[in-house]
Amino acid sequence: MSLKPEFPETMLGNSKMIASKRLDQLWTRLERDPTMKALYSKFLNEYESLHHMEVKEDTDLDAGYYLPHHGILRPDNITTKLRVVFNASSKTSSGYPLNDLLYKGGVLQEDLFSILIRFRKHIYAFTAEIKQMFRMIELNESQTRLQKILWKNSKSSPTKVYELRTVIYGTASAPYLAMKVLQQLALDEEKNFPLVSKVLLQDFYMDDCLSGSSEFTEFETIQSELRQLLQRGGMTLHK
Repeated sequence: MSLKPEFPETMLGNSKMIASKRLDQLWTRLERDPTMKALYSKFLNEYESLHHMEVKEDTDLDAGYYLPHHGILRPDNITTKLRVVFNASSKTSSGYPLNDLLYKGGVLQEDLFSILIRFRKHIYAFTAEIKQMFRMIELNESQTRLQKILWKNSKSSPTKVYELRTVIYGTASAPYLAMKVLQQLALDEEKNFPLVSKVLLQDFYMDDCLSGSSEFTEFETIQSELRQLLQRGGMTLHK
């Protein structure tokens, strides 16, 4: 994540107090909804077990930026019934949120219209998406202090400070960082995967792939090699 030169990190005020208040409000809601409480705990426990977040126990716990968070229920989703959303637009005591300080970056992906036009021309076509793409992209350790959260496993438990170690939805720079990683992976592996490196550069709109071929053999090759290429970057392609 890059900060704007005119907005240094020192412009961030205290964010821990508002995050603590929001956590108390969240637990009031969770205590009234046992199902949501179980799903919320499961989501963040998985986050920790996958090392997407880790406990922080240093002496300067007020430094950095604390992200308030809340849950969005998705009962129709087969795999994830609840997703925790982190709010990088929450203002600190200085009036500035993290998102005001972050570079958004440029638009790197092809425009959706061009992708759809190419997709419609294929005789054999497929769609797929990268599983949890943002969470597969690790931040530099020097920047995780800007993605702190407060959490506890019950209303009466001690509150712990965590740092989120991966790119997250809700930060202004997330779309750019994700596409930059995909493009860099395509360039790094171009010699090993010349066919699907081009697919990675041209046929992805964020985590969604819309691609294909006029030849069935090439169509199968694209699907197979695209999975292999993304695995080189620690990512999984699924439908």
